[in-house]
Amino acid sequence: MKIAVPKESGVGERRVALVPETTKKLTGKGIEVAIQPGAGEAAFFSDAAYRQAGAALDATGEALGTADLVLRVQPPTPAEVALLREGAMVLGTLLPSRHLDTVRALAARKITAFSTDYIPRITRAQSMDTLSSMASIAGYKAVLLAAAELPKYFPMFMTAAGTVLPAKVFVIGAGVAGLQAIATAKRLGASITATDTRKTVAEQIHSLGGKFVGVESAEDAQTASGYAKELSQEFYRKQGELIGQQCAVSDVVITTALIGGVKAPKLITAEMVRRMQPGAVIVDLAAEAGGNCELCKPGETVVERGVSILGPLNLPASMPRDASMLFSRNLTSFVLAFWQEKEKRFNLDLTDEIIRGCLVTHGGEVVHGPTRDLLGRS
Repeated sequence: MKIAVPKESGVGERRVALVPETTKKLTGKGIEVAIQPGAGEAAFFSDAAYRQAGAALDATGEALGTADLVLRVQPPTPAEVALLREGAMVLGTLLPSRHLDTVRALAARKITAFSTDYIPRITRAQSMDTLSSMASIAGYKAVLLAAAELPKYFPMFMTAAGTVLPAKVFVIGAGVAGLQAIATAKRLGASITATDTRKTVAEQIHSLGGKFVGVESAEDAQTASGYAKELSQEFYRKQGELIGQQCAVSDVVITTALIGGVKAPKLITAEMVRRMQPGAVIVDLAAEAGGNCELCKPGETVVERGVSILGPLNLPASMPRDASMLFSRNLTSFVLAFWQEKEKRFNLDLTDEIIRGCLVTHGGEVVHGPTRDLLGRS
């Protein structure tokens, strides 16, 4: 089997889908790996390091058209899909609901496309979970951005001029990004409060030094795949009251809420922002999906009555070396889980829970139900 890794074409994307460390693991299993020259430069991985790991450098781009499997970070554009061999496989974070033109192109070329953002959250697939790996980085960087923007200290300081009280940080959503934000803010000395629709995460929040606040409800907020799901209007009404109260007394609010891993519910209204203290900061980690804050503008910082609302995009790309390393390990775990070394082939077992969960297109068809439904409405 031949794997090809292109240089990412997305604006501001500095990650690479495969690093030398994991390239060596793949070539050691008898898999051919071809890397586009310079693919790892922005993440500080040299072409020489890839050669030492057993990869070939694909200066002509020929490997993309002959590869059995293409590894990517970002979804390919329809034009990039056209360069692939018909019937080949693609693995990466495809976010199909946001890239329907790409999905159409993949199906048209009979590409077997796996989207890592739909890998089921089961024990066997933990090492393949790119969403969690990248969310951890986003949660960490969100706190650093907030600390840089806030006109106050995060920790408590006792000085000759008196005591400076710690900043109050409110985290909405206690998934991987939220928990990492809690842990990072706590290390910086802030006072943390956090909420989530899943009461099961209260213990994790407490273990990291935060205080859990939540809505009393019998509704189950988690799907069988481990993702948050939509709840009743009454639940959201009560949640809105709670969030408004917490925002009003917080110095920093970090939002991380996504439904199904891709849809951002509007949780902070313009009115809630106007009740916040001047100088407060909101970091909206759901900006790429439209934002959890009504006033969020993806990729921009908005100031409303003295409150700064940050809508950062692709924070993992701001830490390209470690982000690439983790992403690459996730993809390599996926490949090796289905690699049959004796037969030198990838076992495309369509009955396997992992493959079935993350398969978007196959055999000229869109096989992922929610994506197929979206295409039908578009």
